[in-house]
Amino acid sequence: MRPPLTIVLVALPGLLLAAVGYLVHPGFLDASTARAWWTVHVYLVPVFPLISLALWALLRGVTGPVAGLARVAAYGFATFYTALDVLSGIGAGLVVEAGVPELAGRLFGVGDALGHAGVWMLLAAAVLTGLALLPRDGVRVLPGAAVLAVACFPFMTGHIFHPVGVLAMLLVATGSGLMAAVRRSPPLASGGTP
Repeated sequence: MRPPLTIVLVALPGLLLAAVGYLVHPGFLDASTARAWWTVHVYLVPVFPLISLALWALLRGVTGPVAGLARVAAYGFATFYTALDVLSGIGAGLVVEAGVPELAGRLFGVGDALGHAGVWMLLAAAVLTGLALLPRDGVRVLPGAAVLAVACFPFMTGHIFHPVGVLAMLLVATGSGLMAAVRRSPPLASGGTP
């Protein structure tokens, strides 16, 4: 069992994103919301990759090819989803604010493709993380991995928009937190102290 602070820190990215989706993320992009749209996405650029960082934290001390692939997939999520945020969030908001809304559709097209690739990577990372933790932590990690994997489906279509995307982020937080809660502490090295 992990300390409560570890569980909270691993769940925090999903909780933060759910709060932003519920409280401040505009529900649509037009001239009246453009400034708020691109501004919130500037602040979200460093937040989405924290989901990947949480998975890396869960994999701390775990070696082998499955854990390596889980880390690569988590990195892929951080990379591709950040690209979505920059193009569909910041870029599209700026062009709409500048009075060139016809360019927003092109930015959304590329951004959505990159975002979907990122969410597929997150799905792979969730499954691979569960499999990588299984030998050390047992089947207790599988419910958390399953919740995180299931979160990817509403995330794919709902970003962090209320209500679907907010639910997705709450599932990300829950899945990550459940996996953290059942992680066993790594064994002490010979001659080590507790």
